[in-house]
Amino acid sequence: MTSAVDTEMLIADNQQLRSELQDLLQQAHINQSIIERHQAFDLKLISASEFRELIDTMLNGMPGVFNLEAVTLSLIDGDYAIQRILRDLQIGMQEFPNLLFLKEPITSSPEDDHLAAEKPRLGQYVAWQHEVLFPRYQPVSVAVLPLVRQHRLLGYLALGSAYGERFTRTLATDFIERLATVVAICLENVINNERLKHIGLTDPLTGVNNRRYIEQRMHEEVARGQRERSALSCLFIDIDHFKRVNDNFGHQSGDDVLREVAGRIKKELRLSDALGRFGGEEFVVLLTHATREDAARIAERIRSGICSRGIMIEGSRDPLRISASIGTASLVPPDRNRPAEEVKQAMLKAADQALYQAKEGGRNRVVQAP
Repeated sequence: MTSAVDTEMLIADNQQLRSELQDLLQQAHINQSIIERHQAFDLKLISASEFRELIDTMLNGMPGVFNLEAVTLSLIDGDYAIQRILRDLQIGMQEFPNLLFLKEPITSSPEDDHLAAEKPRLGQYVAWQHEVLFPRYQPVSVAVLPLVRQHRLLGYLALGSAYGERFTRTLATDFIERLATVVAICLENVINNERLKHIGLTDPLTGVNNRRYIEQRMHEEVARGQRERSALSCLFIDIDHFKRVNDNFGHQSGDDVLREVAGRIKKELRLSDALGRFGGEEFVVLLTHATREDAARIAERIRSGICSRGIMIEGSRDPLRISASIGTASLVPPDRNRPAEEVKQAMLKAADQALYQAKEGGRNRVVQAP
């Protein structure tokens, strides 16, 4: 026969079991909510078709979804190829202060074992190792996720928390390894998409922008200059006596000269400037936030760089001497009372006329439009 004490114990045990079951159900609901939230985030990553959209989702969306104080993305871009594409697509680095670029992989120990060959690393923040990944915020614990595709390291996704127990060396990494895989796939896809866009706006011979891009960019910068009342300049560049190169040495040598001249022009420009091959041996340079004096100085530097040393071409024992004539035009600032397209065409025409004067004046010189 069950005593009153036994009955009370059974009731207490039953209540305890109910309470534990309720806690388990509540935790299950929380876990389900977290899973659904993470799945929704994964879908946002996967659906991003453009670089700006993906980076915005990662850097601005991930801290809230994962309850983090800092998220940074560091891309390995030793030859500046990705940064040039983003510049040409007018994706400003100031838009994403937590998007970083590295010339080479970082190391995880003084013995230089590269993170490229490792799984995600979790643990306490260590300044010498992690400050390059967190230049604006010093977390307490971090998770560094190498982003690898086809055995190639793209960069790192770095997660930072203000809590020391958030990322520890004993924590299972299955979830963040999966996150790293999803991010790496999405990143590779959007970079490839942006490269395809870039190809459509690039001159295949010289590798600089084509006329379509430079005219489109010029229209946009004129409109920006009208809004912000900022200076804008352009240079019209023509290689002197280029026909003689083709006639005397052949079109292959002419192509070599075009490529070399394009490279010498590009060396004198800032990342914010734009260089395009306008056609034949003509190039146009767009200089943002550049006054008339700035344009004259940069044009002279380009002219000097082109003629300072010869170009070795097939069929010639000595370096071929090349020079260029340059016309400049400036808007300080662009006229607000005219359509941007009309202002753009007027600036191009003025630079072209100045170029004509440089040719007529003896070539290998810079002439500024009034």
